[in-house]
Order: sequence, then C-alpha cells, then structure tokens
Amino acid sequence: MPYTRPPLFVRRVFNPIAMRFGISGTEALAVRGRRTGAVHRVPVIPVDHGGARYLVSPRGETDWARNLRAAGEGELRFRRREPLRFRSTELPVAERAPVIAAYRAVAGRAVKSFFEARPDPADHPVFRIEARGD
Repeated sequence: MPYTRPPLFVRRVFNPIAMRFGISGTEALAVRGRRTGAVHRVPVIPVDHGGARYLVSPRGETDWARNLRAAGEGELRFRRREPLRFRSTELPVAERAPVIAAYRAVAGRAVKSFFEARPDPADHPVFRIEARGD
C-alpha cells in the first residue's frame, strides 16, 4: 500500500494543535509502536457508520495504521476528556468502501485529495474500534 507523508509543518505544528483543540472533529489517537513500544500520538477523525465506530487512514499505510494493526488496541482522547480505550479490527478490503464514503462525508475537503489520488479502498486501512471492557 502506498503512503503520503505529511509535510513537516503538518507533523510539527498542525497535528499537535489539531489534537489539543479537536480541529475538524479530530481526536488524539495513542497507539503503542510496533518496534519501540513507545506510545505515539496522532490526530484522527473517527467516523460512525452502521452502528459501529471506525478509524480510516486517508494517507494510506501510515505508521499509526501499522502500529494499530500490530497492537490491536489503542486509545482516543478528545479535548482532555477521559480516554476511550479500545480494541481494533482491520476491515477486509471488500468491506471498506461504505465506511470510506462515510468518512469522506465527515472529513470533507481535508481528505479529498488523498482519495482522488488513490481511489482504491485497498490503499486506505480501515479499523473498527470497540471500547474495551476493563
């Protein structure tokens, strides 16, 4: 799967601001790194579809997507509220299209170019998330 690396400005300036203030519906995803075990944080826009909640990687095979695939769990935090600890399951490619369509409707212009450049659902990992019961 391809990957579109965000520019330095996005990584160093915009992402921290987006996570702190919830810009455009973002929440802070925290997931343990697959190699180092260190916790990494990145802004994501969760989407509800068909009674479930999902995370979509518009930039493709990102580090957070690979880390979430390996860890199978993470946490979401929105504006300093209590974090939502969750388990994740990656959707098969055949089930991604309707979730991606719902995600694009929620995320709007911010992600439009990523899906125009790579319209194949196979290029965008999608994870169903469910709250952990601990």
